[in-house]
Amino acid sequence: MASPAYAWLRRRKSVVGKDVEELKRRLPLLEYLRQHNWTGHPASRSEFVGLCPLHQETRPSFYVNTRKNVFYCHGCGQGGDLIRFIQLSGGLSFRQSIACIEAQTIASTLPGDESAAVLEHTAVFYQQQLDNSSEAMRYLIRRGLHDPALIRELRIGYAAGGSLRHHLTAQGHSFDLLRQTGLLNPRGYDAFYQRIVFPLSQNGHLVNLYGRSMGAAFAHRFLRGSKGGLYAWEKVRNCPEVILVEGLFDYAALRQAGFHNVACALGTHLNADQFRQLCEGPHTVYLAFDVDANQSGQQAAEQLAHRLGTHGVSTRRVLLPPGHDPNSFFVEGGDARQFHSLLQAAQP
Repeated sequence: MASPAYAWLRRRKSVVGKDVEELKRRLPLLEYLRQHNWTGHPASRSEFVGLCPLHQETRPSFYVNTRKNVFYCHGCGQGGDLIRFIQLSGGLSFRQSIACIEAQTIASTLPGDESAAVLEHTAVFYQQQLDNSSEAMRYLIRRGLHDPALIRELRIGYAAGGSLRHHLTAQGHSFDLLRQTGLLNPRGYDAFYQRIVFPLSQNGHLVNLYGRSMGAAFAHRFLRGSKGGLYAWEKVRNCPEVILVEGLFDYAALRQAGFHNVACALGTHLNADQFRQLCEGPHTVYLAFDVDANQSGQQAAEQLAHRLGTHGVSTRRVLLPPGHDPNSFFVEGGDARQFHSLLQAAQP
């Protein structure tokens, strides 16, 4: 049985304009970008600006117009709508991009048990592949993550590519399901190819996967649908003080250094569940966001501190050295004592 996305395409010899517009209305460009960990800051009433996800840059030049539902990058000159962005970022054809959008909009209709099962089997498979990849292990070491026990605890894996489809169909999962969850791209290949993979859990069940590219590909990738709540929230929800970081390598670096009261926002843009967790949980939140050259991390920390303050949550902004995040702080020689000093010096 063909997937709903491709069945939708086969019913037409050509894509009808009104159908394309309906798809784009169902999945706004800004929502899609945020699901893929893009951070944008308001530039005007209907525009957001951030770093371009299509090329490397240090000064934000990528604009998203929410009224017109389009983007334009003044750095690389690329622009267009959601379909065009998916074409450029994934190297896909127009029809493949349409199929990708259609599949993403129906992913939320998957039965919960079926979706959780395929994510669990995928996570286990990726863990096995990490054990067999010296290249992936060297990458983890370069990122400062060298504790085998912590790697096992976090269930970190590696997507070598090429065999996920065969493995999961042998487990009884249909090709349609793999496409709908986003584990396979429109060409049928592993969507997390050559990425370090972290499973994301909520209430004891896998809800998503995060992939960090080891090469030049788009750095961050999540499966379609919700990222869930704050990463590791169940471990810290009763702590009087919580250190909140942006990325999972930041989280791993702090855990490895002996800090156990750490949670991860999976980016600087918190969803409603994540914000609610912080409001209902700790007495003090230490915001250890990136100190980037463009100040986007610190601006996000200031905005979040203000929002939390209006809900009665005490915050402190941890000022890392310029150009650093918690991961790079430890990779480049920082230690637990020095990070403790940064916590003590954190600003309200």
